[in-house]
Amino acid sequence: MKRITRTVHVACAMAVAGALLAGCGLSDGTKAGQGPGAGMDMQGAAERADAMLYATVGAIKPELEWVHDTTTTGSCDVTRYWTVMTVVSPQRRGDFLGVVESFWKASGYRIKTVNPSKDMPEIYATSPDGFGIMLMFGHEGQAFFEVTSPCVGESKVAAPTKVANGPTYEGATAIPTPNVRSDFWSADTPAPGPAPSS
Repeated sequence: MKRITRTVHVACAMAVAGALLAGCGLSDGTKAGQGPGAGMDMQGAAERADAMLYATVGAIKPELEWVHDTTTTGSCDVTRYWTVMTVVSPQRRGDFLGVVESFWKASGYRIKTVNPSKDMPEIYATSPDGFGIMLMFGHEGQAFFEVTSPCVGESKVAAPTKVANGPTYEGATAIPTPNVRSDFWSADTPAPGPAPSS
């Protein structure tokens, strides 16, 4: 059942990302070697996506536990997926999105879409170099990050080089739902103020 749920999530996430990227002009027939990804191959794009994700989770305090998820490639783009293992309660999801949105704005990203839903909020932005980045909540309130590159040159794509700060779940049929408690992010009460810095 979890495997089916995970497959459905990834399929839905890819459909959403595809629709959003199409709206940004990243899937409008641009060929490799043209547009924002000119001069970059899929491996370089994957490394850039990883850097964006590491920077984003590094800006979230208190720290979250997360794991690398799948990597997918299209005809000329690459997408990295990360899964958050920390339980983020419905009462703290707005704060969570706020921290991420503030960091992305400070990084020069353009916020494209914000869904403030209490249960399944999401936010989507684009970087100055044409990468789409998304945070969304799904089944059981699990948070997911994804970054999709613009059209780049074809190449093989290696797994991320840095280890995640949570278990790898190697050999498991699916990454489990969030199972790590945080005194701040998992609290069942609204945050008393801005998220703490440590």
